[in-house]
This record gives sequence, C-alpha cells and structure tokens, in this order.
Amino acid sequence: MRKTLKWFAILAWSMMIFSAFAEQTLHATLVSQPPEIDGNARDSVWANAPTITTMDRVAGIPVKLQAVHDNSNLFLKVVFPDKNETREHKTLVWDKTSGIYRTSFKREDFFVIKWNMNPFPVDLTLSSDQSYKADIWYWKAYRTDHAGYADDKYQLYSTAPTKKAQRLYSKQGNTFYLARRGDAGQPAYSGTIFTEYVGDEVAGIKQRSPQGSRADVRAKGHWKNGYWTIEFARALDTGHGDDILLSRERRAQFGISRYEVAGREPNPTLDQPLAGSGEVGETLFLQLK
Repeated sequence: MRKTLKWFAILAWSMMIFSAFAEQTLHATLVSQPPEIDGNARDSVWANAPTITTMDRVAGIPVKLQAVHDNSNLFLKVVFPDKNETREHKTLVWDKTSGIYRTSFKREDFFVIKWNMNPFPVDLTLSSDQSYKADIWYWKAYRTDHAGYADDKYQLYSTAPTKKAQRLYSKQGNTFYLARRGDAGQPAYSGTIFTEYVGDEVAGIKQRSPQGSRADVRAKGHWKNGYWTIEFARALDTGHGDDILLSRERRAQFGISRYEVAGREPNPTLDQPLAGSGEVGETLFLQLK
C-alpha cells in the first residue's frame, strides 16, 4: 500500500508541474476527400493539415497529432517513436511441470485518446479532484488493429465506489474510483481457454470483428523505421450516448497516452513495464474549422 501511495504521489506532483504550463489546440481542417484509414498516411490531406507536438506524460516521448474532417467524420493522425513493433499480447505458454498454460509477460503496443464528456473543462488525470466521464479511443496493436478499429470504451472517475473500480488518490489526497467500461456491443477480441496441450506458445486471445457502439472508431496502425503511425476515424455524431459529440460549436477537450490508462503501477516483469500505468499529460483541445 505504501508503495502504491508513493507512486501516485510522485505521479500527481509531476502532473501538477506539467499541467501548469501546457495547453494546445489541434485544428481540424475541412477536406473534400477523406484519407484512407490504413496507417500509411500517404493521403495528400495530411500535407496541409496543421501539426501539434505534445509529450507523453509517462513514456516521455514526443507525439505528433494532425486532424481533418469532412463535416460528417473526424480523422486523426498520430505519430510517435517506438524502437520495436510489438503485436503479441498475453500469449499462453505451456508449463510442462504443471501441465497447464500460463499467461506470458508479452504486451502489445497501445495508444489511448481520452475525451472529456463533461460540458465543462476538467482535469482528466487519474489524480484529479474532479469527477468526470471520459470517452476512450483505445488502439491495441494485437487485439483491435487486425480488424481496423480502436476499442471504444469509457471511464467513470468519481468518489463513488463501483464494481471492479480501481481506488486512486487525488492531488489533495482524496479517495476516487476509476471504473473502466466498454461501450455497448462486441469488442474485437475474446479470451481463449485450452485444457489440453496444443503447442508450446499459443494465442491467448481470439480476434474477431467488433459490433455495435464498440465499433464506432476505425483505426489502423503501421510501424516503420522506429515509428508508429496510427490513423483514427469516427463520425462526429455516432448517435450513441456513450460517445462524445463532436461539433464546430464547441472545442472538445482531450488527452493522449502511449500506454493504457488503468491506474496501475509499472510492472518490471512485463516486456512493456509501463503497460497499464499510462496517464494523460498536456491539456489538449480539438477545434473543427
């Protein structure tokens, strides 16, 4: 417990320093021809789209963002450095001694866009002293990229404890709870259980097509020469209550994270120790032009 409190105290302090000077607006230009969502970003629309660069709070890497829209859909382009392309996640490794499969330490690459769904600006961090609801666009290199989507989810951060919520501590030392929920529908993956030996190391997660509101956000990533390029696309108005409504009339507040924003401490046993310990940093706004 002391270790957990110490980790979040350090993270909260660094966030206070970081947020004191950081805020940017990403302008989404209007285009007549939308880009193809393939991760290659070769479409000419990106050449004229404004670029902003923000720092990932936990990974400490620069992330470049661009945005365009066609009056019906928003398109985002994200570029960040990564030495390795990692597309395996929680594979199952056969334990000969026990005669069972055990989950490996492999974790896929991730990227999260966290949108404020409140009608007013809030502190979107996991050390906030404000309750909020956030729309989560969660790209996963193994679990969702195969289908051409990001996982559409939402977060509830409040003082009310709920089922499976993570207990956290705010900047002022107050107790908050983080509930992470999936949008209505079917995700692009499901778990797999093997009761008998089928190989030394096998996939522990089945890939499939997402459905319903869980399939609102299209996304595709492409890794080349030490960089990930990820393209996102979503309707400005999905018609679903678990999604943020995007429009010209109001700037949309958001933050980004290279790793899953789950409120967990770094785990040095994983091949990606920061998996699950991601956090948004700079306050960002999207403005449709």
